Amino acid sequence: MTGVVEARIVPSINFHGVTPDRMMREDPLLTARIRARDPLVLQQLVREHIGMLLRVCRSWGMSADFAEDVVQETMLTFIARAADFDGRSRVRTWLYGIMRKKAASLRRTADRDDETDAIDQVVESRFTAIGRWGRGPRAPDARADAQRVRAWIGQCLAGLTERRRHAFVLAEIDDLTTDEICRVLDVTPGNLGVLLFRARNGLRECLEARGISGRHDADV
Repeated sequence: MTGVVEARIVPSINFHGVTPDRMMREDPLLTARIRARDPLVLQQLVREHIGMLLRVCRSWGMSADFAEDVVQETMLTFIARAADFDGRSRVRTWLYGIMRKKAASLRRTADRDDETDAIDQVVESRFTAIGRWGRGPRAPDARADAQRVRAWIGQCLAGLTERRRHAFVLAEIDDLTTDEICRVLDVTPGNLGVLLFRARNGLRECLEARGISGRHDADV
């Protein structure tokens, strides 16, 4: 399904001196070309962001199929509404905002049985950074213990409210700035601080209830 979006994108595009790094900061030239619906620019932006958006959807607890549907709808909307982009936020931030709305819309009509996949992929690759836990002593059954811990982390993240989970993932996994997260979630910095505090506290309490209290509990 993702192939519909990625559609035979040109592998190398000359942006006439505009580097990808500058483009991601949305200089006026990039904004103008997006608003003009320049097909090469739109294709390049789709290619650069599609993988990241899929990972974010998975980290938000979506199944693989549902995540692909959300990202496809997000990219189609991005292309359709390119002329509305005003350059006041980065493309990534704008895409996150579109994706969040599409996810909510599709979820209202989706069969909830399709949303039961765990978020083990993100947990396995990111937990050390999220929890900032060091390595504990290895036991003979350390691998099995680590697998159980990852499963518990996935359950605890899934148990957070949607807004808290989204805030946590955007801040701790995707490393967005406070301003970017506020734009995506449409909250004030103060409200974001509350969401993050409660998300971290909820995650810690959930893990502690399973006997995971910190640095020496597991080798993840």
